[in-house]
Amino acid sequence: MFNGKSILITGGTGSFGKKCTEVILKRYKPKKLIIFSRDELKQFEMASQYPDSKYECMRYFIGDVRDQERMYRAFRGVDYVIHAAALKQVPATEYNPFEAVKTNILGAQNVISVAIDQGVKKVIALSTDKAANPVNLYGATKLCSDKLFIAGNSYVGSDHSIFSIVRYGNVVGSRGSVIPFFLKCREEGRLPVTDARMTRFWITIEQGVNFVLDCFERMVGGELFVPKLPSMNIMDLAKAIAPECRIEHVGIRPGEKLHEIMVPRDDARNTVEFDDYYIIQPDFKFWGRRFNGNEGKPVPEDFEYNSGTNPWQLGVEEMKQMIRDL
Repeated sequence: MFNGKSILITGGTGSFGKKCTEVILKRYKPKKLIIFSRDELKQFEMASQYPDSKYECMRYFIGDVRDQERMYRAFRGVDYVIHAAALKQVPATEYNPFEAVKTNILGAQNVISVAIDQGVKKVIALSTDKAANPVNLYGATKLCSDKLFIAGNSYVGSDHSIFSIVRYGNVVGSRGSVIPFFLKCREEGRLPVTDARMTRFWITIEQGVNFVLDCFERMVGGELFVPKLPSMNIMDLAKAIAPECRIEHVGIRPGEKLHEIMVPRDDARNTVEFDDYYIIQPDFKFWGRRFNGNEGKPVPEDFEYNSGTNPWQLGVEEMKQMIRDL
Protein backbone atom coordinates (compact mmCIF):
# COMPACT_ATOMS: atom_id res chain seq x y z
CA MET A 1 0.00 0.00 0.00
CA PHE A 2 3.00 2.32 0.25
CA ASN A 3 4.11 2.03 -3.38
CA GLY A 4 3.66 5.34 -5.18
CA LYS A 5 2.51 7.09 -1.98
CA SER A 6 3.92 9.99 0.02
CA ILE A 7 4.80 9.09 3.61
CA LEU A 8 5.92 11.48 6.35
CA ILE A 9 7.57 10.48 9.63
CA THR A 10 7.63 13.04 12.44
CA GLY A 11 10.68 12.53 14.63
CA GLY A 12 12.11 10.78 11.59
CA THR A 13 15.74 10.94 12.76
CA GLY A 14 15.05 9.04 16.00
CA SER A 15 15.58 5.32 16.58
CA PHE A 16 12.16 4.38 15.24
CA GLY A 17 12.28 6.81 12.32
CA LYS A 18 15.65 5.55 11.07
CA LYS A 19 14.63 1.89 11.23
CA CYS A 20 11.25 2.66 9.66
CA THR A 21 12.99 4.48 6.80
CA GLU A 22 15.29 1.49 6.27
CA VAL A 23 12.36 -0.97 6.17
CA ILE A 24 10.18 1.15 3.85
CA LEU A 25 13.01 1.71 1.36
CA LYS A 26 13.84 -2.00 1.41
CA ARG A 27 10.27 -3.22 0.82
CA TYR A 28 8.43 -0.49 -1.05
CA LYS A 29 8.79 2.18 -3.70
CA PRO A 30 7.22 5.30 -2.22
CA LYS A 31 6.75 8.46 -4.25
CA LYS A 32 8.15 10.47 -1.32
CA LEU A 33 9.48 9.57 2.11
CA ILE A 34 9.66 12.75 4.16
CA ILE A 35 11.78 12.97 7.31
CA PHE A 36 10.39 15.72 9.56
CA SER A 37 12.53 16.55 12.60
CA ARG A 38 14.39 19.30 14.47
CA ASP A 39 17.94 17.98 14.28
CA GLU A 40 19.88 19.20 11.23
CA LEU A 41 22.94 17.07 12.05
CA LYS A 42 20.94 13.85 12.19
CA GLN A 43 19.20 14.79 8.95
CA PHE A 44 22.60 15.37 7.34
CA GLU A 45 23.73 11.94 8.53
CA MET A 46 20.58 10.30 7.16
CA ALA A 47 21.00 12.10 3.84
CA SER A 48 24.55 10.71 3.68
CA GLN A 49 23.22 7.23 4.32
CA TYR A 50 20.44 7.59 1.73
CA PRO A 51 21.90 9.81 -1.02
CA ASP A 52 19.71 11.45 -3.69
CA SER A 53 21.53 9.56 -6.41
CA LYS A 54 20.15 6.26 -5.11
CA TYR A 55 17.01 7.25 -3.21
CA GLU A 56 15.16 9.89 -5.23
CA CYS A 57 12.09 9.65 -2.96
CA MET A 58 13.86 11.01 0.15
CA ARG A 59 12.96 14.48 1.44
CA TYR A 60 14.11 16.26 4.60
CA PHE A 61 12.16 18.95 6.45
CA ILE A 62 13.65 20.80 9.40
CA GLY A 63 10.71 21.53 11.66
CA ASP A 64 9.00 21.02 14.98
CA VAL A 65 5.56 19.56 15.67
CA ARG A 66 5.01 22.62 17.86
CA ASP A 67 5.15 24.78 14.72
CA GLN A 68 1.82 24.36 12.94
CA GLU A 69 2.67 26.68 10.06
CA ARG A 70 5.76 24.65 9.15
CA MET A 71 3.72 21.45 9.29
CA TYR A 72 1.24 22.81 6.76
CA ARG A 73 4.10 23.00 4.26
CA ALA A 74 5.46 19.57 5.14
CA PHE A 75 2.08 17.75 5.05
CA ARG A 76 1.06 19.04 1.63
CA GLY A 77 0.37 16.11 -0.70
CA VAL A 78 1.14 13.50 1.99
CA ASP A 79 -0.88 10.25 2.04
CA TYR A 80 0.28 8.66 5.32
CA VAL A 81 1.81 10.06 8.51
CA ILE A 82 3.67 8.16 11.23
CA HIS A 83 3.83 10.37 14.31
CA ALA A 84 6.94 9.33 16.26
CA ALA A 85 8.08 12.74 17.55
CA ALA A 86 8.00 13.05 21.35
CA LEU A 87 9.90 14.08 24.44
CA LYS A 88 10.18 10.69 26.15
CA GLN A 89 12.92 10.74 28.81
CA VAL A 90 11.04 10.37 32.10
CA PRO A 91 13.44 12.38 34.35
CA ALA A 92 13.73 15.17 31.75
CA THR A 93 9.95 15.48 31.35
CA GLU A 94 9.47 15.51 35.13
CA TYR A 95 11.90 18.44 35.38
CA ASN A 96 10.63 20.21 32.23
CA PRO A 97 6.88 19.53 32.29
CA PHE A 98 5.79 22.48 30.13
CA GLU A 99 8.15 21.40 27.37
CA ALA A 100 6.69 17.88 27.42
CA VAL A 101 3.17 19.29 27.18
CA LYS A 102 4.11 21.51 24.24
CA THR A 103 5.62 18.64 22.23
CA ASN A 104 3.58 15.61 23.28
CA ILE A 105 0.12 17.21 23.63
CA LEU A 106 0.05 20.45 21.63
CA GLY A 107 2.24 18.83 18.99
CA ALA A 108 -0.27 15.97 18.72
CA GLN A 109 -3.09 18.49 18.27
CA ASN A 110 -1.12 20.16 15.47
CA VAL A 111 -0.55 16.84 13.70
CA ILE A 112 -4.28 16.07 13.83
CA SER A 113 -5.44 19.49 12.63
CA VAL A 114 -2.90 19.78 9.82
CA ALA A 115 -3.47 16.18 8.67
CA ILE A 116 -7.21 16.86 8.34
CA ASP A 117 -6.74 20.20 6.57
CA GLN A 118 -4.19 18.75 4.14
CA GLY A 119 -6.20 15.62 3.35
CA VAL A 120 -3.82 13.03 4.82
CA LYS A 121 -5.52 9.62 4.46
CA LYS A 122 -4.15 7.74 7.48
CA VAL A 123 -2.21 8.71 10.59
CA ILE A 124 -0.71 6.33 13.15
CA ALA A 125 0.70 7.80 16.36
CA LEU A 126 3.17 5.92 18.55
CA SER A 127 2.18 5.55 22.19
CA THR A 128 3.92 3.87 25.13
CA ASP A 129 3.13 1.41 27.91
CA LYS A 130 3.66 4.35 30.27
CA ALA A 131 0.42 5.91 28.96
CA ALA A 132 -1.64 3.15 30.62
CA ASN A 133 -2.48 4.20 34.20
CA PRO A 134 0.33 6.79 34.09
CA VAL A 135 2.36 7.68 37.15
CA ASN A 136 4.78 10.11 35.46
CA LEU A 137 4.34 13.20 33.33
CA TYR A 138 5.61 11.53 30.16
CA GLY A 139 2.95 8.82 30.47
CA ALA A 140 0.28 11.41 31.25
CA THR A 141 1.13 13.49 28.18
CA LYS A 142 1.09 10.40 25.97
CA LEU A 143 -2.27 9.31 27.39
CA CYS A 144 -3.61 12.75 26.54
CA SER A 145 -2.08 12.45 23.06
CA ASP A 146 -3.74 9.03 22.59
CA LYS A 147 -7.12 10.50 23.52
CA LEU A 148 -6.63 13.36 21.07
CA PHE A 149 -5.78 11.06 18.16
CA ILE A 150 -8.73 8.76 18.83
CA ALA A 151 -11.12 11.72 19.10
CA GLY A 152 -9.61 13.11 15.89
CA ASN A 153 -11.77 10.59 14.03
CA SER A 154 -14.90 12.51 15.08
CA TYR A 155 -13.19 15.90 14.78
CA VAL A 156 -12.53 15.16 11.10
CA GLY A 157 -16.19 15.67 10.15
CA SER A 158 -17.00 14.91 6.50
CA ASP A 159 -13.33 14.58 5.47
CA HIS A 160 -11.66 11.21 5.06
CA SER A 161 -8.62 11.28 7.38
CA ILE A 162 -8.50 8.46 9.94
CA PHE A 163 -6.34 8.16 13.06
CA SER A 164 -5.15 5.17 15.12
CA ILE A 165 -2.63 4.46 17.90
CA VAL A 166 0.07 1.81 18.35
CA ARG A 167 1.21 1.15 21.93
CA TYR A 168 4.12 -1.14 22.77
CA GLY A 169 6.76 -1.73 25.47
CA ASN A 170 10.45 -1.03 25.93
CA VAL A 171 12.51 -1.11 22.74
CA VAL A 172 15.68 -3.21 22.99
CA GLY A 173 18.65 -0.90 22.60
CA SER A 174 16.79 2.39 22.07
CA ARG A 175 18.61 5.56 23.06
CA GLY A 176 18.41 6.38 26.77
CA SER A 177 16.96 2.98 27.71
CA VAL A 178 18.25 0.53 30.30
CA ILE A 179 20.13 -1.82 27.96
CA PRO A 180 22.66 0.76 26.62
CA PHE A 181 22.94 2.03 30.21
CA PHE A 182 23.73 -1.45 31.55
CA LEU A 183 26.22 -2.08 28.74
CA LYS A 184 28.05 1.09 29.74
CA CYS A 185 27.94 0.20 33.46
CA ARG A 186 29.35 -3.24 32.69
CA GLU A 187 32.70 -1.59 32.03
CA GLU A 188 32.73 -0.36 35.65
CA GLY A 189 31.94 -3.80 37.10
CA ARG A 190 28.62 -2.85 38.74
CA LEU A 191 24.98 -2.61 37.68
CA PRO A 192 22.61 -0.23 39.50
CA VAL A 193 19.24 -2.01 39.77
CA THR A 194 16.18 -0.08 40.96
CA ASP A 195 14.13 -3.01 42.34
CA ALA A 196 14.68 -6.76 41.95
CA ARG A 197 10.93 -7.32 41.37
CA MET A 198 10.68 -4.95 38.41
CA THR A 199 9.45 -6.28 35.04
CA ARG A 200 9.05 -4.75 31.57
CA PHE A 201 7.64 -5.66 28.17
CA TRP A 202 10.31 -5.93 25.45
CA ILE A 203 10.24 -5.48 21.67
CA THR A 204 12.96 -4.98 19.06
CA ILE A 205 12.92 -1.83 16.96
CA GLU A 206 12.36 -3.88 13.80
CA GLN A 207 9.39 -5.69 15.37
CA GLY A 208 7.96 -2.30 16.33
CA VAL A 209 8.33 -0.95 12.80
CA ASN A 210 6.78 -4.06 11.25
CA PHE A 211 3.83 -3.89 13.64
CA VAL A 212 3.19 -0.22 12.83
CA LEU A 213 3.33 -0.82 9.08
CA ASP A 214 0.99 -3.82 9.40
CA CYS A 215 -1.47 -1.68 11.37
CA PHE A 216 -1.75 0.77 8.46
CA GLU A 217 -3.45 -2.03 6.53
CA ARG A 218 -5.66 -3.14 9.45
CA MET A 219 -6.80 0.25 10.74
CA VAL A 220 -10.29 1.63 10.25
CA GLY A 221 -9.76 4.59 12.60
CA GLY A 222 -10.08 4.91 16.36
CA GLU A 223 -8.29 1.71 17.42
CA LEU A 224 -5.43 1.42 19.85
CA PHE A 225 -3.26 -1.53 18.74
CA VAL A 226 -1.23 -3.45 21.36
CA PRO A 227 1.12 -6.26 20.24
CA LYS A 228 1.55 -9.39 22.34
CA LEU A 229 5.08 -9.19 23.75
CA PRO A 230 7.33 -11.07 26.17
CA SER A 231 8.18 -9.66 29.59
CA MET A 232 11.40 -9.90 31.55
CA ASN A 233 12.46 -9.37 35.14
CA ILE A 234 15.20 -6.77 35.69
CA MET A 235 17.45 -9.32 37.43
CA ASP A 236 17.26 -11.66 34.42
CA LEU A 237 18.12 -8.70 32.21
CA ALA A 238 21.18 -8.04 34.38
CA LYS A 239 22.22 -11.70 33.99
CA ALA A 240 21.83 -11.43 30.21
CA ILE A 241 24.01 -8.32 29.96
CA ALA A 242 26.61 -8.65 32.70
CA PRO A 243 26.38 -11.77 34.88
CA GLU A 244 29.82 -11.09 36.30
CA CYS A 245 28.94 -7.62 37.63
CA ARG A 246 28.08 -6.67 41.19
CA ILE A 247 24.41 -5.66 41.64
CA GLU A 248 23.78 -2.41 43.49
CA HIS A 249 20.14 -1.78 44.54
CA VAL A 250 19.37 1.94 44.21
CA GLY A 251 15.58 2.10 44.64
CA ILE A 252 12.78 3.02 42.26
CA ARG A 253 13.24 6.40 40.58
CA PRO A 254 10.50 9.08 40.60
CA GLY A 255 7.82 8.27 38.04
CA GLU A 256 8.68 4.55 37.73
CA LYS A 257 6.43 1.51 38.24
CA LEU A 258 7.31 -2.00 39.36
CA HIS A 259 5.37 -3.43 36.41
CA GLU A 260 4.15 -1.85 33.19
CA ILE A 261 0.61 -2.13 31.87
CA MET A 262 -0.44 -1.97 28.22
CA VAL A 263 -4.15 -2.77 28.58
CA PRO A 264 -5.59 -1.46 31.87
CA ARG A 265 -8.38 -3.44 33.54
CA ASP A 266 -10.77 -0.52 33.02
CA ASP A 267 -10.29 -0.85 29.24
CA ALA A 268 -11.03 -4.59 29.19
CA ARG A 269 -14.69 -4.06 28.23
CA ASN A 270 -13.55 -2.38 25.00
CA THR A 271 -10.67 -4.78 24.24
CA VAL A 272 -10.68 -7.61 21.72
CA GLU A 273 -7.96 -10.23 21.28
CA PHE A 274 -6.35 -11.52 18.08
CA ASP A 275 -3.64 -14.14 17.61
CA ASP A 276 -0.71 -11.75 18.11
CA TYR A 277 -2.21 -8.45 19.23
CA TYR A 278 -5.05 -6.71 21.07
CA ILE A 279 -7.23 -3.83 19.96
CA ILE A 280 -8.72 -1.35 22.44
CA GLN A 281 -11.77 -0.01 20.61
CA PRO A 282 -12.96 3.57 21.15
CA ASP A 283 -15.59 4.23 23.78
CA PHE A 284 -17.80 6.11 21.31
CA LYS A 285 -20.81 3.90 20.55
CA PHE A 286 -21.67 5.75 17.34
CA TRP A 287 -18.39 4.44 15.85
CA GLY A 288 -19.50 0.84 16.39
CA ARG A 289 -20.30 0.22 12.73
CA ARG A 290 -16.61 0.59 11.88
CA PHE A 291 -15.88 -2.56 13.85
CA ASN A 292 -18.80 -4.73 12.71
CA GLY A 293 -16.45 -6.96 10.69
CA ASN A 294 -14.00 -7.28 13.57
CA GLU A 295 -13.21 -10.95 14.18
CA GLY A 296 -11.48 -10.44 17.49
CA LYS A 297 -12.51 -12.24 20.68
CA PRO A 298 -13.60 -10.07 23.65
CA VAL A 299 -11.29 -10.42 26.65
CA PRO A 300 -12.64 -11.20 30.16
CA GLU A 301 -14.01 -8.27 32.17
CA ASP A 302 -11.18 -8.44 34.70
CA PHE A 303 -8.44 -8.71 32.03
CA GLU A 304 -5.28 -6.64 32.42
CA TYR A 305 -2.19 -6.88 30.21
CA ASN A 306 0.54 -6.48 32.82
CA SER A 307 4.27 -7.24 32.46
CA GLY A 308 4.30 -8.80 35.95
CA THR A 309 1.53 -11.34 35.24
CA ASN A 310 2.28 -11.84 31.53
CA PRO A 311 2.66 -15.62 30.90
CA TRP A 312 5.13 -15.00 28.06
CA GLN A 313 8.46 -14.49 29.83
CA LEU A 314 11.71 -13.82 27.98
CA GLY A 315 14.64 -16.08 28.84
CA VAL A 316 18.20 -14.91 29.51
CA GLU A 317 19.55 -16.58 26.35
CA GLU A 318 16.78 -15.06 24.25
CA MET A 319 17.66 -11.57 25.50
CA LYS A 320 21.35 -12.20 24.85
CA GLN A 321 20.49 -13.03 21.24
CA MET A 322 18.33 -9.90 20.87
CA ILE A 323 21.22 -7.76 22.13
CA ARG A 324 23.69 -9.49 19.81
CA ASP A 325 21.36 -8.75 16.87
CA LEU A 326 21.41 -5.00 17.54
